Amino acid sequence: MRDVAIVAFAQSPHRRRTDELSEVDLLMPVLHQVLETTGLKANEFGFTCSGSADYLAGRAFSFTMALDGVGAHPPISESHVEMDGAWALYEAWVKIMTGEADTALVYAYGKSSPGQVRDVLTRQLDPYYLAPLWPDSVSLAALQAQALLDAGRTDRAALTAIATRSRTDAIANPYAQLTGDVPAGDLLVHPLRTGDCPPIGDGAAAVVLAAGDTARSLCARPAWIRGIDHRIEAHALGVRDLTDSPSTRLAARHAGAFERPVDTAELHAPFTSQEVILRNALDLGDDVRVNPSGGALAANPIMAAGLIRLGEAAVRIHRGASDRALAHATSGPCLQQNLVAVLEGESAHG
Repeated sequence: MRDVAIVAFAQSPHRRRTDELSEVDLLMPVLHQVLETTGLKANEFGFTCSGSADYLAGRAFSFTMALDGVGAHPPISESHVEMDGAWALYEAWVKIMTGEADTALVYAYGKSSPGQVRDVLTRQLDPYYLAPLWPDSVSLAALQAQALLDAGRTDRAALTAIATRSRTDAIANPYAQLTGDVPAGDLLVHPLRTGDCPPIGDGAAAVVLAAGDTARSLCARPAWIRGIDHRIEAHALGVRDLTDSPSTRLAARHAGAFERPVDTAELHAPFTSQEVILRNALDLGDDVRVNPSGGALAANPIMAAGLIRLGEAAVRIHRGASDRALAHATSGPCLQQNLVAVLEGESAHG
């Protein structure tokens, strides 16, 4: 087993629309920042992996345009996942663990503004029984939230408190899209109000992974990945208990999250009700600082939001604000696919 760490992280300012920017324009400043932080050049990485979705771009193999911006010549070892960038990080971590690379560049981006995201995300559903009904992502989240309320596992006041805390914490985050007071808002889909739902916006993020002494040479306090795992729920929503997330719990167990307490948790919870479910699945007490960045309720660039959770947790370790942090990413309707990573600082490792 090799010690692998996140040694650099950068993200773009998240905005409702970036009509004047292409995916490459959105991505390049973020890549330049992590390269400048580490002093590495794009062709010096042992592996490069990206996460994005052709459905958002509306064209096939759209990630190749972004790769041109990264620089594929001289030839590089590269891969892509049609998934949130957190899963690209997982692939890069595996590559380093096998000894095929000592460093990796991971990036992700998403422009949600050009289309109707609620409709686009229906393409993730079962294509025979559910997708033809066109249930949008907010409606499905509302079903999950109502099931949680009916089961007595949360209430309206608790959901409002989550939204308020997230927006308030986001004030200190210069990259957040939404900050400050939560608008009262009308019901989008009962029982979810505006503040319970993520903003639609565009953004990008990048991280650098490195192994062992290479990580120590690139970062004063690397965020060591002590465990990482991802699991998936049944595809059919009707056979799941939407008030629980057993795949998150299982991923956390395999990542070692329950071995020792964490002090910080960056949870990819696009809806307030999903934070309730995740906190329960991960057994997080009130002493754990949850989403100090504001989380996905403050900025939710699709395909990059999960990677940002890992990056935000790593940055807190880099600057000494955290010793042991948990990062979570999700994809699919109602927390269908979940990834959990445990990060530690050098002192905790020692």
